[in-house]
Amino acid sequence: MSTRFTIARLGSQGDGIASAEGGEVFIPFTLPGETVTAARQKDRATLMSVLEASPLRVDPACRHFTECGGCALQHYQAEAYRQWKREKVVQALKAKGIACDIAELVPCAPHSRRRVTFSARRTEAGMLLGFVRALSSEIIPIEECPISHPAIVSALDRLRALADLVCAMPRAFHMTVTVTASGLDIAVHEAGKLGDHQRRIASNFVMAEGLARLSVDGEIIVEPKKPVVQFGPVAVAVPPGAFLQATEAAEQAMAGLVGQHLSRARKVADLFAGCGSFALRLGAKSEVHAVEGEAAALAALDRAYRFGTGLKRVTSERRDLFRRPLTFKELNAFDGLVFDPPRAGAEDQSKQIARSDVPLVAAVSCNPVTLARDLRILVDGGYALKSVTPIDQFLWSAHVEAVALLEKPKRRR
Repeated sequence: MSTRFTIARLGSQGDGIASAEGGEVFIPFTLPGETVTAARQKDRATLMSVLEASPLRVDPACRHFTECGGCALQHYQAEAYRQWKREKVVQALKAKGIACDIAELVPCAPHSRRRVTFSARRTEAGMLLGFVRALSSEIIPIEECPISHPAIVSALDRLRALADLVCAMPRAFHMTVTVTASGLDIAVHEAGKLGDHQRRIASNFVMAEGLARLSVDGEIIVEPKKPVVQFGPVAVAVPPGAFLQATEAAEQAMAGLVGQHLSRARKVADLFAGCGSFALRLGAKSEVHAVEGEAAALAALDRAYRFGTGLKRVTSERRDLFRRPLTFKELNAFDGLVFDPPRAGAEDQSKQIARSDVPLVAAVSCNPVTLARDLRILVDGGYALKSVTPIDQFLWSAHVEAVALLEKPKRRR
């Protein structure tokens, strides 16, 4: 049975929110001011029809929109969408009592996402390859994807065929596809153990189709060409399943902000350094100490430095910064610092930074809520927040990145 609702505002995940008897109701694919009918299930509802559309409603870019679970806001006019994303950062900082100039959102172009994770499963009708419907385990097979790099979209048939070759169990598994300078890097997870025959067939397919690498659960099955990405002037051979920023343009925007802020620093710490997207760029002007918990990522960073040219000294240290953050005494050896933690943020590390004398700090985050918490710690520790720049690299989703730049006056000794 459908009920009539009026949408008051958008929630943090991009769903429309309507007031109703018994509390608020979240209705995906609706916009503020719209009158809709929807089938309610407790605090959520499935959109049935739009009776009165918002003037900001636009035609979605993809035939799979509302089904595949990948995008939440293709129906939102571009400028309004960008303002909504920027406001997520504004409100997160406001909730922690932080006042600061928030720059305009750095936008994300379509067809630019270079790293995509598909779900796959073998069925009686054939191999499914696509994205999972929101709040469901159902895989929606896709034929197009306007957020993804054209190299990925044009390879969908080949990826589906490869998924069929490596599938060794009936349940769903994942396939992460990354665009590199050498070709597509395919990392398969939880598809089952490959037999010798499967390995040979899959390897022959990868080589015949010009793919760069196939790995299964971290093991390289075949690597015709080492997958290489460029971090500024430095080429990095990334390990299987390595973390990369989702779009190259967003990575460059972040690196530009961080690099400019730390340009005066002679010695820089890069915490949660990954494969070196910041460290290897900063190394052109500064000595850098890169700290990362993943051994494979750190090895790729160190190898790239050793074979690179034009860099100052770049050292590396494997360390779990959640369990053992750098202490304020260790940090005092540096006059610049960047940290880019996972979504959980870096609360304990921020407490040590707040106690330190590091004059220049850049905080990079994919979660405005944990960023605001960490910035509150730094501001309470004497840092002045100079700017915050929101960056969109997950187009039409609720996710937003941000780069915050801070300074601390030198203490008189």
